[in-house]
Amino acid sequence: MSEKSVYENPLNTRYASREMQENFGDEKRIRLWRRLWIALAESEMELGLPITKEQVEELKAHANDIDFARAEKYEREVRHDVMAHVKAYGDVCPKAKGIIHLGATSCFVDCNSELIILHDGLLILKKKLLGVLSNLRTFALRYKDVPTLGFTHLQPAQLTTVGKRATLWMQDLLLDFEELEGVLRSFRLRGVKGTTGTQASFLDLFDGDGKKVDELERRVVEKLGYKEVFAVTGQTYPRKFDYIVLSVLSGIAQSAYKFSNDIRILQNMKEVEEPFERSQIGSSAMAYKRNPMRSERMGSLCRYLISLPVNSAVTASTQWFERTLDDSANRRIVNAQAFLTADAVLELYLNITEGLVVYEKTVARHVASELPFMATENILMECVKAGGDRQKLHERIRVLSQEAGRLVKEEGKDNDLLSRIAADPLFSAVHGRLDDLVDAKKFVGRAPEQTERFICNQIDPVLEGQEIRTGGEIHV
Repeated sequence: MSEKSVYENPLNTRYASREMQENFGDEKRIRLWRRLWIALAESEMELGLPITKEQVEELKAHANDIDFARAEKYEREVRHDVMAHVKAYGDVCPKAKGIIHLGATSCFVDCNSELIILHDGLLILKKKLLGVLSNLRTFALRYKDVPTLGFTHLQPAQLTTVGKRATLWMQDLLLDFEELEGVLRSFRLRGVKGTTGTQASFLDLFDGDGKKVDELERRVVEKLGYKEVFAVTGQTYPRKFDYIVLSVLSGIAQSAYKFSNDIRILQNMKEVEEPFERSQIGSSAMAYKRNPMRSERMGSLCRYLISLPVNSAVTASTQWFERTLDDSANRRIVNAQAFLTADAVLELYLNITEGLVVYEKTVARHVASELPFMATENILMECVKAGGDRQKLHERIRVLSQEAGRLVKEEGKDNDLLSRIAADPLFSAVHGRLDDLVDAKKFVGRAPEQTERFICNQIDPVLEGQEIRTGGEIHV
């Protein structure tokens, strides 16, 4: 059998970055377990328990000496992954073997490490989300003055600009960023809580000294680089927290999905295209096609990600009392896949926004086909100012508009409404001024100004001083 004879998760083989895959990999997880065991032993020693400096130093010296094959062998025997790694760690630390995991339950390493992994995953996504905002910022400013048809109900409406439309994508992502930042600001570990969250085992170790138990938790968490813990827990950290985190990821997917659909429609209109490489094939049958493959993939992944918080919600709502184990296998899958999918979505978003192509002449042609209808109110008002009868002018414009619309729809001809108005003596007051009255830039309202103000007041303060990921190394 070849290595391709069994199913491989496409999130690993095709979509997510190596960085995010490693964040959820077993090697990082077990290294975190060992960091937690070291922090626990060292803090217990510092607070007077019979643990020697030599034992702690031995644990530190072999922190990265992980024998996964040996741990797997132990797990087949004991049917317990944490205890299998306790045994494997003890084999390389014979002096410290008896004090590894002292007073702790499995969730001490499992929950605290999982929270750190989630935290690190959010930081990875944060860099990429900021990268997308940075790309869209550049795009929006470049095209802030380019008029384009606005659409409501997917029907032509008042004009906006290409750049202003990009601020709508940015506004969605800004809301996602604020939610992500909120979770990061409130992030905390499970801490040192014991089997059912009562800290009873640690209270026994310290002969009933609750202050030492509090200090133990503070020191352990600090050694891991954190300050806050959940004030109370059962055996695990609240599974509701997974739902909160995955909801942030779902929000990013919702925003990206909306963007991908807009790009797909714009590409159909031949106004805006996602990157298309020189040797890329759009269709196996129709060689001329330039399919929006990246945007379609983005939408596909987003649809999956949006569905995942429901899974976490069910897990959170069906936990029994202090803990039940039906969350474990589920969370091994859903948390990792949610982050890998969100990572893949943002990688695509970075790639697309670094290479968006705008066909300004096509955009202008589409504007020109609809603008005469939109300009009729301006033309009407100018004629009234010159002494015309509003009712007669209104009726005449109505008739001319319908005639021009019929030619466009039934005969496929260009919109000739302006030519009809220019030839009608009833509109003589604006003859010679029509080009000025239908200048597209006069119909975009405050779109350019709104774009600049939004970026200056909302986006730039968010980007300033932040670590931002670019899409230069991304290959889709």
